[in-house]
Amino acid sequence: MNPTRLFVLGALAKHGPMYGHQLRRDARLDRSELWSEVRPGSLYGALHRMAAEGLIEPLRTEQQGQLPARTVYGITAEGLRELRALRAEALHEVRLQSDPVDLALAMSADLDQDTLRGYFEDRIRVLSLQAAAFEHLRDRSWPDQTVADDLVVEHARLRIRAELAWHHQVLDQLAQLACASADQRASA
Repeated sequence: MNPTRLFVLGALAKHGPMYGHQLRRDARLDRSELWSEVRPGSLYGALHRMAAEGLIEPLRTEQQGQLPARTVYGITAEGLRELRALRAEALHEVRLQSDPVDLALAMSADLDQDTLRGYFEDRIRVLSLQAAAFEHLRDRSWPDQTVADDLVVEHARLRIRAELAWHHQVLDQLAQLACASADQRASA
């Protein structure tokens, strides 16, 4: 499933014809980089590829004053079919991706407790900043914010809270982890 395609096709289906800068602005306003793999900078390349594939089509070119000309795109019938397929794929897919921290933790028997604690405290600081950003985002609205937008932000916020809870659990069990690692080294 290509999230950039889903975003572009969904935006064109929802808002009607748009040019690249409008899509990029919408991605930035919707803060898509916080809750999806859509990067506003990747949209222009995606527009060209999707036009070449017949999913969207250039409808007209506009130019205001000395500003560069911009192409306004609309979604095609094929693009609507692709949108339905991408959306269905995304809604059916349950993705619990493995996190490299799990493997690193499993392979850290040789690390002393203070070093491991430092890594996890650093991770907690980063996650806490992300959690604060989502709390702030939840408390602020943006143009055209919908119930779905609120639910997406809440989903990301709850996932970060779960990550923080697990990281604190690791810190709480570091002594047990260190003992188990010492026993493993002694028996080897």
